[in-house]
Amino acid sequence: MMRHKSMLILLLLLSFTLGYGVLATTARQNAHHGLIVSPPLEKAQKIYGSSGDRTDREKPVLLRHYSEGAPAPVHPILRWTRVDGAVMYDVQVLRQMEPDEKTGDIAYEPVMPEQRAYTNGIELALPDDFQDDCFYYRVYGLDMEGRRVSDYSSIEKVPLDRMAPFVEKPELLSAYNTGKGSVLLYPVYDWFPVPGASQYEVEVLDSAPENPGGVEPSQHRIDVYRTDSAQKYDPRPRYGNHPFYWRVRALDEQGGPIGVWSDAQPFLTDPDTPYTVAVLGDSISHGGGSVSYSPADWDFSYLSYLDFPAVNLAQSGDTSTMTKDRFDADVLPFRPKYLLILMGSNSLRNGLGADVVISDMEEVRKKSLKHGIRPVFLTVPPVNPDNIKRTFDDETAPDWQWQIGRVNRYIRSQVHIDITPGMYDSQGMLRTELAFDGLHLDPAGKKLMAQAINAAWPDIENLPDSAWDE
Repeated sequence: MMRHKSMLILLLLLSFTLGYGVLATTARQNAHHGLIVSPPLEKAQKIYGSSGDRTDREKPVLLRHYSEGAPAPVHPILRWTRVDGAVMYDVQVLRQMEPDEKTGDIAYEPVMPEQRAYTNGIELALPDDFQDDCFYYRVYGLDMEGRRVSDYSSIEKVPLDRMAPFVEKPELLSAYNTGKGSVLLYPVYDWFPVPGASQYEVEVLDSAPENPGGVEPSQHRIDVYRTDSAQKYDPRPRYGNHPFYWRVRALDEQGGPIGVWSDAQPFLTDPDTPYTVAVLGDSISHGGGSVSYSPADWDFSYLSYLDFPAVNLAQSGDTSTMTKDRFDADVLPFRPKYLLILMGSNSLRNGLGADVVISDMEEVRKKSLKHGIRPVFLTVPPVNPDNIKRTFDDETAPDWQWQIGRVNRYIRSQVHIDITPGMYDSQGMLRTELAFDGLHLDPAGKKLMAQAINAAWPDIENLPDSAWDE
């Protein structure tokens, strides 16, 4: 009782100190029949602890800015920085209210329900009845359970140009050949979801399209995919000594186009490039994490943190047998000197057993040596069955720890790098802060992998040929 009384007195004092009337704010909320966003009151609540909110959390930083001289179209793209620990974001779209007559403080009211984004950006469709010449917005990050894991971003004004011609054209997220780790044998195509789209069509081309900004298929099309989500993992390896291109268009419920094709993006995975190091494995090597970030987000690729370049020959979803079976087709064209191998996680967690995985590893090792490639195994990281179940509703084999231990004992008998120090929690499971879904390591986990590899790599390069003898 004393605590509640003290808090009431504190809030009353606070209202006078800040020149902000709590009762006046309440009256304004009631008048507008909804939540009122009031930054001064939020700041006061954080300072004095009445909101239960932390004051030290990271917050998204807004990246795309519109101005009166360069206003937004009717479907603006909003972008912000990624927040560690966030698997999704909520966007508050706001209208500025009249300043408080007494204090001059500015508050905001929602224009529409909060908009959910599963990457650090969104294409926004404003309500049909919203006719203002600008809006305001802010963003915050959420975890798997929908709990806030970041502070709000700053509130930003977005001027609108309703008279400007607008044609729907998807904006791409993938950007290949931009630095270390950005060359994938199995590319992933992703883009911002288009409001109102029921499906998407992804076109893979062997040359730049002859009809940019059009709606018809290109004469250079070599593959086409349909997908319900704003992301497509290419199941085919794409390599050659010339660039490929990809683009996407949105489709309505009847399969008709919404707008036009996106800009076409080139990518090049050239086996004639003299790669000293190649990477082989499953999704842990392919990249991605935090549930919705793809391998084309380089923060989620351990290759981007290496001290040396490497070509990524991994494929998400591989079992150890699948990795072994595609060795000839996917590894040999690149003729690497070293092959970093991380395989078996999917097989072991699904109960396939260590015997199968070790046998597959042995075959990959022998094939590598037969073709003059030096295999370097990476130890298999732990998993977290509770987080896997919560994220994917997927069970993990009950003896996974024993089976991974058996595989890692085999790996330690070969030329290897132990990437697992720092990954285990007190129960021998993968630490949640390293992989929120229990399997795919997030940036903190990928950095741990790269640190271990970078530290060991000078010794690997100095090994004599005899280190790989039978």
